[in-house]
Amino acid sequence: MTIIDPVAVEVIGAAMSSIVEETGETLIRASHSTNIKERRDCSTALFNAKGETLCQAEHIPIHLGSFIELVPHIMKRYRAEDIRPGDAFIGNDAYEGGGTHLPDIVLAEPIFVDGRFVAWTVNLAHHADFVDRGHAHIFQEGLRIPPVRLYRAGELQADVQDLILLNCQVPRERLSDLRAQMAANRVGVQRFQSLCAKYGTETVLGAGAALMDYAERKMRAAIAAMPDGTWRFEDVFDNEEVTSNLPLSVEVTVKGDTMALAFEAPDQVRAGVNMTYTALLATIYYVVKSVLDPTIPPNAGLARPLSIAAREGSILNCTHPAAVNGRLQTCQRVADLVMGALAQATPEKVMACSNSACTVAYFIGHRPDDKSLWVYLETIGGGSGARAQKDGLDGVHVHTTNTSNLPVEALEIEYPLRLLRYELVPDSGGVGQYRGGMALRRVYQATHDCRVRVDTSRQRSRSWGLQGGGPGAHGRVEPGPGTEFTGDSAVLAAGQWFAIVTPGAGGFGLPARRDPDAVMRDLAQGVISRDTAREVYGRQG
Repeated sequence: MTIIDPVAVEVIGAAMSSIVEETGETLIRASHSTNIKERRDCSTALFNAKGETLCQAEHIPIHLGSFIELVPHIMKRYRAEDIRPGDAFIGNDAYEGGGTHLPDIVLAEPIFVDGRFVAWTVNLAHHADFVDRGHAHIFQEGLRIPPVRLYRAGELQADVQDLILLNCQVPRERLSDLRAQMAANRVGVQRFQSLCAKYGTETVLGAGAALMDYAERKMRAAIAAMPDGTWRFEDVFDNEEVTSNLPLSVEVTVKGDTMALAFEAPDQVRAGVNMTYTALLATIYYVVKSVLDPTIPPNAGLARPLSIAAREGSILNCTHPAAVNGRLQTCQRVADLVMGALAQATPEKVMACSNSACTVAYFIGHRPDDKSLWVYLETIGGGSGARAQKDGLDGVHVHTTNTSNLPVEALEIEYPLRLLRYELVPDSGGVGQYRGGMALRRVYQATHDCRVRVDTSRQRSRSWGLQGGGPGAHGRVEPGPGTEFTGDSAVLAAGQWFAIVTPGAGGFGLPARRDPDAVMRDLAQGVISRDTAREVYGRQG
């Protein structure tokens, strides 16, 4: 076994991080859809030839759930000796392709150096296309793509591409984004080959293995710094697709330098809120790394000390043919669920409950000029939980999403919609010594007829506070005059409007301990009302 200088390992690790960041920027800059070029709903990563994560860009944590099983699925379907330079594999299926929901399409390209297959460059783009569908089971949710070759030895398989595009609602947009994904992977291949040419292939691969061992050591050290014990936390999950709140719980057990997380959850449901096991894994890896040691390298080594269990056939580990389109709502709740358990062991490291949702608005209609179909999706931020020493952040994406809110200008240029209001919501953050983050309100007006569906959570439950902090405000949908929602959907005539209010986040610490100057500042800035200042904090405006 070759012993590699630790300095070389660090330099090569930084180079790998640079590669995935550059491939990500290539994808964003080359893409056509607003969901990628503006909202950055995409991710990139490098894997070794065995399918182990070498490095993931700091984009969307949940996308790791689609990455970690795609390469193993490819290797099950294709012999290694049949994979050639210039091959590119495409996949998205939650059961036969390693994906977590169908809009997240992954492209993986093998990397060869001097004729030797050494690694994979992979990227994922959320194709905002499969809209206006049912979610009773996965067959309603879009086109299912097992891992198949889109390119064979550098040559496009036009029949495969034609089959995919025929099943898309906005095929020209999909084609442009798929080409951007290919361009990003080509950058990944070239940069990794250059890295091997500079340091030697064996050195680069050895450094990748050493980095995984390093991530494992850091994770074990972080776990060992916690007290041994078992902590349990419970919450409920609510969503318009399910009629009643669903109970969720986790039991976290620390023993030495290992951590076991055991979940209890109801049976999978005929709704799009079910999670695949890989989605659960990606969520847990994000939470544990973020809480215990954010400096742990994002590779396969960090998972080695963790044991994660959830019953097959439950909403947290669903089986075919459960629908999964809205799995991110459940992922967000699971992230805060684990936070609640870890807060009992390491209270100084854990923030109060964030908005626990990924509020999504799906629009579909026909353009007024050429009657072509248009599809628009955006996810909207909310409150982030208060921390032991700071207020929560206002109007941001939290946990496993990490996308951007689409700027008003970009929205109104691209689509027949108008934003009437875009604002933070007073009194939506939980009270406390440190207040929870505020929710957002976005008011949409249709300039031409269209349909809309809103997928969110925390409309019946509230985000909890810690150490005496208050809960965040509910999320809600506010229909304008003449607008009627049936469940989570509505038909909008030209001129009609509705508002989405996202959930607020929980506060941290007793409200009586809040700095009086901070209370008066909140009041002056419209963060809280006069009633809250007086009744909760005992201050007069």
